Amino acid sequence: MATERRRGDRVTFERGIAAHMMGIDGTWRRDCTMEDVSETGAKLTVEGSVEGLNLKEFFLLLSSTGLAYRRCELAWVNGDQIGVNFLKQGDKKKKTARRGAQAADV
Repeated sequence: MATERRRGDRVTFERGIAAHMMGIDGTWRRDCTMEDVSETGAKLTVEGSVEGLNLKEFFLLLSSTGLAYRRCELAWVNGDQIGVNFLKQGDKKKKTARRGAQAADV
């Protein structure tokens, strides 16, 4: 029996939610279905192969316009399903802002 490693409660969708995966640089895109989601990540069923894609960091687009999205990293792969961890927005911005403030002090 698999051990549950999630830190948060998850919501499982009966039919899944249509979504898209897109490379950070915009060079690739895949249709997918979000099977479940928690505060920290999600399980996706991917249409097409993920072989050769840079899944270290990518966007999960939750709306057709791309206005609702999460930045993700790959957690695991099992056939056509993948687990993703959501990356927190602002973590990188805070580091950049601090560097800018330090440079202004000089």
